Formats: sequence, structure tokens, C-alpha cells
Amino acid sequence: MSPRPGRERPGSARPGRRAVPLGSRRPRVAQRRTGPAGPGDRAPTVDRVPSGLRTAAGYTWRLGLLGVGAYLAVDVLARLELPVIALFVALVITSVLRPLVDLLARVMPRSLAVLLAFLCTVVVIGGVLTLVGTTVADEWSRLGNELRGGLGRIDHWLTGAPFHLRPGTVTDLRAKIGDFIAAHRSTLISTALSGAGRAVELVTGLALAVFCSVFFLHSGDRMWSWAQRQLPARSRTVWDRAGRAAWRTFSGYTRGVLIVAGTNAVLVGIALAVLRVPLVLPLTVLEFVAALVPLIGSPIALAIASVVALAARGPVIALLVLALIVIIGQIEGHLLHPLVLGWSVRLHPVVVALSVTGGAVLAGVLGAVVAVPVVSVAWAVIGELRDLRGHRGPPDGEDRRHRPDKAERGRHER
Repeated sequence: MSPRPGRERPGSARPGRRAVPLGSRRPRVAQRRTGPAGPGDRAPTVDRVPSGLRTAAGYTWRLGLLGVGAYLAVDVLARLELPVIALFVALVITSVLRPLVDLLARVMPRSLAVLLAFLCTVVVIGGVLTLVGTTVADEWSRLGNELRGGLGRIDHWLTGAPFHLRPGTVTDLRAKIGDFIAAHRSTLISTALSGAGRAVELVTGLALAVFCSVFFLHSGDRMWSWAQRQLPARSRTVWDRAGRAAWRTFSGYTRGVLIVAGTNAVLVGIALAVLRVPLVLPLTVLEFVAALVPLIGSPIALAIASVVALAARGPVIALLVLALIVIIGQIEGHLLHPLVLGWSVRLHPVVVALSVTGGAVLAGVLGAVVAVPVVSVAWAVIGELRDLRGHRGPPDGEDRRHRPDKAERGRHER
């Protein structure tokens, strides 16, 4: 018996149409307009905005919020300058003394190991400063005579080729500097007094840093465990891995930069001693301190050493000291940094240079010192979180790549 016209048998399909399973809903198909739009028809507003512009707008307001948050964080840290600097110095002290404390703690109580490590550090630093002061005091009179004779040699050198300056240029410049100091003596005294106030703040911050580092060295692991217990249980693993990556990078950078600075100081000291430049030990210590700022610290210290060599030994020795800037820079950039810092800090030299410059613009010398470790720690934490997200599976333990989509599930059901 043939079915009535207008009715269809279940399961049958008209020619040109796809069969629809029983109980399912036929998808709606939007009709395409072929003629011009009427006066009452209006296209949706979202269709008028290109997708690229919508994406750019989304990134813009999100980046704007991040920028505002970063600005507020920097402003708060600038207002809390003293405790922030003290905490940073405490972390530096902890990273340097932690291996020694762990070694001594194997044969004695940990509190006694911390005390002995601090005593050794104070003895070493005090001995170096005493030796530098004694050297400067012994060579001061001889250095004064050499500097006066050196100024005369510089004046004579500048009058010849290729400068052809008039005689007495350096002597006149020295006289003008003396007149300037005499005219602005009150301003210099007030500046020195304000510097004395900064010295008091420096001593206070150093005492706070030593106080914090004692507890970090003695019970830092327990403090970190207590901080983790204050977090939600599902976030403790992430924070633990991020914190350990940050500490590993920071401690590796601190120890590595101290090794690099010490190596630079030894090389510069040997070179200055061979060239018979006066004040070798103070200039060596200056090189060590300046080399803590990557890329720019060592050239500044060597430039000061070249000025001393110019005044005491003449232009030829000064040019040789200037040549040390290139040699030390090549050794530091192509040998020491890859060997010593390559395993803990993986930053391109361009990133290091931009970080140091940006830190110097924002916070002066302190910003230049802090910029590279901060950027290194941030990059290490980002990399650790990326690896953690890559190794973590879906919440139910199933691989997302092998999950069937809706179309596949529908075909299997049919």
C-alpha cells in the first residue's frame, strides 16, 4: 500500500535530503539573501567590526590593566624602599652563605653553623676594607706628588698634536674647580649632611638585612612550609614549584655574578700591577664592586682606573688600561657568563642590556643592580609554570587529543 501524498514513512528520506535520526532536531539553516536588504533589515553590529580589531581591543584593555597593576606595585615598592632593599640584601646574603651553613651544619648544630658563617664573613670583609684603607694611607703622599706631576704631563701632552690646546689648560681647569668648591661650600656641606642621613638609613637597612638573613639561614625551609600551608590545597604544588624555581635562579645568579666579579677583579689587579699603576688594591676592589652590575659596571671602573693611570703614568699606560675594557668585556661576555651563569640565567645579552638600562632609568644605581636578577627570576617562574601546564593532563585523567567531538559521538550513537 503506497503512503498518502504529503506523508512520509519513518526512516525514509526525500531525494536530496539527509536522513534525520528519530528523536533528533533538524538543524536550522539560515537562508541566504540574494536581493538588496530592506529598510527594516539591519546587519548585526558585531559583524561590522573586523575580527582582528576585536582581538586587538581585547589584548589592549588586558595589557592596560596589567600596566596599571605593575605601576601601582612599583609605586608601593618605591614607598617601602628601605624594607624592600633590606629584604633583597637578606636574600643575597642567604644565597651566598647557604652552602657554607649547610656544610657546617653536618658537624655542628645549625644555629652554631649560622653564627660561625657570619663571623667568617665579617672577618673577611673587615680584613679587605682594612687592607684597602692601609694601602691608600701609605700611598697617599706619593700619589699626590705623582698626580701633580701627571697633571703637568697631561697639560704638555694636550698642547701638542692632535689637540693643540693653549698651555695651562689643565691648570686653569683645576683652579676653576677650586673656585667652584669655595663658592658653593655651603651647598656641598648640606649635601654631605643629607648624605650622612642616607648613611644612617644604610646602616639601618644593613642591620635589618642581617637580622632577616639569620632566620632565613636557620629556618628558611620551615618558613616556606608555613607560607605554603596558608594557600589553598589545590594551589600548593604550583606555588611550591614556582618558588623553588625562583630561588634556584636567584641563588645561582648571585653566586655566579660574585664569581664573575671576582675573576674580573683578579685580572684587572694583575694587569694594573704589571703596568705599575698606583692604588692597585683600591682599584681592584672598585672593579669587583662595579662588576656586580652586568655589562656597564666593569667599563666604568676601568675608566676610573685609566684616569688614575693617565695622571700617574702618562697617556700610553692610560690607553693600555682603556684596552683592558675591551679585553675584559670579551672575556666576561664570551667565556665567564656562558660558563658560570649559563645554567642558571638564560637571558640574551640584549635582554640584559635593556634590563640594566631600564632599571637604571627607574631606580638609579639600585635599579641597575636589581634589574637582571628580577628579570631572570620572572622568566624562570614563567618557564616553570609553562612546563607544569604542559605536563599536567585533563582534570579527569583523559587525554584531550583523543576525546571524540560532538559529531563523532552523534555518529556512534546512530
